[in-house]
Amino acid sequence: MTTSTLILLIVAVAAVAIAVVMYYQRNKTQKLKAKFGPEYDRLVDKEGSPRRAEAVLGSRQKRVEKLYIRPLSHGECDRFAAHWTAAQGNFIDDPRRAVAQADRLVHEALQARGYPMSDFEQQAADISVEHPRVVEDYRAAHEIAVRDGYGQANTEDLRLAMQHYRNLFEHVLDETVEHLAEVRRA
Repeated sequence: MTTSTLILLIVAVAAVAIAVVMYYQRNKTQKLKAKFGPEYDRLVDKEGSPRRAEAVLGSRQKRVEKLYIRPLSHGECDRFAAHWTAAQGNFIDDPRRAVAQADRLVHEALQARGYPMSDFEQQAADISVEHPRVVEDYRAAHEIAVRDGYGQANTEDLRLAMQHYRNLFEHVLDETVEHLAEVRRA
């Protein structure tokens, strides 16, 4: 084999290897974008590159795989739903209290499902793995609740916080209700 043939062969093998790596990376990126949606974009902006964002998302997935996230029991669903109805009913008379109740109730429901409830950013990161479409609601509602703690949220802000909490809360309960229905069908 001549030197030029060997060089061409090496270049061809390298080109194929690069194409395979690029295909794998593009496929991985598409899967993560599809799974995480806006959370993927938020992390790309925060991290400054898709590669770093994808590494963060991969770490999150590995962390959550080690957790025991469980569906709520039927009784727990009923209890949380009743408390949620009460919190929403309090909004007209005392919006601040209603938002505080909603924040606490979402926290309790997520904790009951098995999410570690240490600091907020870790909570949101963990929740983004299973609930990437509603984690934005969680962040927005929590931010309003924090501002309200400093007296910096108006009634419209509090109304939005309740909507955001409701989206997350319903998503968490709906997933459990769907799981219970599947178990009954089996």
